[in-house]
Amino acid sequence: MILLQGQNLARHFGPTVLFDNIQITVQDHSRIALVGRNGAGKSTLLKILAGIENTDAGSVAKNKDITIGYLDQHSAVDSANTIWQEMLTIFEPIIQLSKEAERAAIALGDPDLLEDEDAYQKALERYDTLQHALHEKNAYGYESEIRSVLHGFQFYEEDYHRPIGQLSGGQKTRLALAKILLEKNDLLILDEPTNHLDIDTLAWLETYLIGYKGSLLIVSHDRYFLDKVATEVYEISRHKIQHYKGNYSYYLTEKAARLELEWKAYEKQQDEIAKLEDYVARNLVRASTTKMAQSRRKRLEKMDRMDKPKGDERSARFSFEIEKESGNVVLTVENGAVGYDDTVLSKPINLDIRKQQAIAIVGPNGIGKSTLLKSIISEIPLLEGSVRFGANVDLGYYDQELGNLSKNKTVLAEIWDLHPTLNEKDIRSILGSFLFSGEDVEKTIPSLSGGEKARLSLCKLALDKKNFLILDEPTNHLDIDSKEVLENALIEFDGTLLFVSHDRYFINRIATGIVELSEDGSRLYMGDYDYYLEKKQQEAELAALQLAEASPVEDTAAEPLSKAKGDYHNSKEKLKLERKLSRQIEAIEEELASIESGISAIEAELTKPEVFGDHQKVQEFNTNLLALQAKQDELMEQWEEQTTALEELAE
Repeated sequence: MILLQGQNLARHFGPTVLFDNIQITVQDHSRIALVGRNGAGKSTLLKILAGIENTDAGSVAKNKDITIGYLDQHSAVDSANTIWQEMLTIFEPIIQLSKEAERAAIALGDPDLLEDEDAYQKALERYDTLQHALHEKNAYGYESEIRSVLHGFQFYEEDYHRPIGQLSGGQKTRLALAKILLEKNDLLILDEPTNHLDIDTLAWLETYLIGYKGSLLIVSHDRYFLDKVATEVYEISRHKIQHYKGNYSYYLTEKAARLELEWKAYEKQQDEIAKLEDYVARNLVRASTTKMAQSRRKRLEKMDRMDKPKGDERSARFSFEIEKESGNVVLTVENGAVGYDDTVLSKPINLDIRKQQAIAIVGPNGIGKSTLLKSIISEIPLLEGSVRFGANVDLGYYDQELGNLSKNKTVLAEIWDLHPTLNEKDIRSILGSFLFSGEDVEKTIPSLSGGEKARLSLCKLALDKKNFLILDEPTNHLDIDSKEVLENALIEFDGTLLFVSHDRYFINRIATGIVELSEDGSRLYMGDYDYYLEKKQQEAELAALQLAEASPVEDTAAEPLSKAKGDYHNSKEKLKLERKLSRQIEAIEEELASIESGISAIEAELTKPEVFGDHQKVQEFNTNLLALQAKQDELMEQWEEQTTALEELAE
């Protein structure tokens, strides 16, 4: 069943067309992702479909009984209520219905009513009707629903009586999302719902939305989130819209395939046109072939000529280079503690970051991830512990608040003032690679959008050519295309990375290791984000098993506990996990053997007279030897972790 349909929708700003002839259909239980560049009109289209803004052309048709919940990226709850009171406002009709049912129940005990059988029968029927309505509306479970959703957004029992006015902006935004989920609308229109959410909350929201009974229309720059939730994608590009029946990964593959087919059809038509034009040119003036040439010319005139296929709009293009190499040891944090005044957020924190590693810091909101970065760059002092940098470390920092930008300069002046030896043509060329062209470079920084400010900050960072980049939420404000450009630039970066991000897709592409921050300090996982999730799952399963083994067994609990333990040991999941760990251990052992061979070969080279007599060769071999030994240490740690996990599973 169609819930909502937009037909021939358009939005114009004077002569400028934002989009035109937009067709979009939302079916019952649709899971739609709306994607496109920043400025393509995604948020405007959502507002038109939600009935908040009018369309300049076309119409929006809705099912007459449909309820729509709309959440924009700046939504926040603003109320004098406490958190719990505000959530109860959603269920006010049910609360009133419950009170009515209570009054009906009390009325049944009225002695006067008992003497009038007809009146009593009517009162009883009314009571039954109200009870049926209460069950239909889950009147006895709505408080449990509220607790479940609030817990998912990290509001706990002790928070329920907090006045909303005391909450931070991010908490008010999360509360707005919680509230709209509890309303259970037929259609949820969500504009960037993943903003201000940490990784654990994102995972919870994905699961909740997958099971949501209504339909979803979502704009998000979180590709991991879109892959999990969306089953179809609409893309706005070059003022038009295209529909793809699949998740985000399918959309990327199908988009590339469609473009390839368009090119083939276009090139085939161009070949046909060239042949027809050549025939007409050679045969039109010859009496014997004039009629045939005129026939072909008519075919040319009637031909519906294809436009040249257009790929993606212009993308940013940049890279991060380094002026000098650092030593093998880049950063050491020993027994650090982060926080403010007497409040410790996380301790003890230990980091040992080596050259060319890319370490992501993850953890819940408020645990001190950004604070740790600021402590490393000496902006905020550590409460405890020490920070040491290695030899030749040259530090570059990206601030998620974009506070490193001037308040009143133009884009051109911001870069030129820092690099006065470059000529204007070169500065404009560099800015062009970050999508600032023409009059864009004369814009003042306060007039820039969040995405433009982010690109300008990245431009400044790229020109600094630092060998150790510390990045705090570098994908905030960037659209998906710009994120992919940034990812590719960082993958090619020859230096070292330490970064905080909530973008799981970004972490998975960039990170060689994950540091998880908690109240108990730091925990290192040597691998990408998928490896981190697998390891966390293993830890949770092992903890559950150990808890079952350690719990005192009472007669009433002995049988289910024994069964749970037996199920675990005999489960396919356990066997699958054992095989996976065994494969990972074998791969590490093979790599260790290769590294050991490399170390032996270098050590043998260093004993040769023609080598140890050449200072430059000795230095080169020593550098390679140190790198291999560092990699060997890293792999040995991984081997020990995996072997311990396998042994624990086998017990």
